Order: sequence, then structure tokens, then C-alpha cells
Amino acid sequence: MTLLAVIFGLLSGSLLSVLVGIIGSRRRIGFGWAFLVSLLFTPLVGLIVALLTDPLPGYEQRWGCIGFGVALLGIFCLVVFLLLLVTGGTFLVAL
Repeated sequence: MTLLAVIFGLLSGSLLSVLVGIIGSRRRIGFGWAFLVSLLFTPLVGLIVALLTDPLPGYEQRWGCIGFGVALLGIFCLVVFLLLLVTGGTFLVAL
């Protein structure tokens, strides 16, 4: 596995963990715990844990386009990581 694949893997995992933390900030688990759980395990496990907790009553703070931007960036890095993983970095030579 190349260094570029490792970098994109860590970057996509971190960005998706931030997105899970943003989702968790509207719930009783909070941003920090949701982010920590998704970093320690996977963003999918962190998302499940965050969605299983109760939502905060009367919490109406909006994140605007920040959550959407982080989600798009995380998904893009995840796709690049999977391409690097599957092809072994050979698609970079073709570019």
C-alpha cells in the first residue's frame, strides 16, 4: 500500500468522524464523544452510537453548509482511498 493511500485513508476517516461529531452535537452524546467513538472504531459505528442517543430538547442550531462540505470532502477522500487501494496506485500513473 502506498503512502498516498494511507494519507487519503486517514484523511477520509477523520473528515467522516468530524461529520459524525456534528451529528452528535445535536444529541445527548455531544460532539466530543461522538467524534471520539468514531475515531476509535469507525465512522459507521460512531454514527450508529450517535443516532441511538436521545436528541437534545429544543436544540435548533444550524450548521449551514459546513456539515455538507465536510461530508462531500470526506466522501471524495474515501472514494480516492478506495481507488488507490483497489488499483494499487496505478491509476495515478495513467493520469
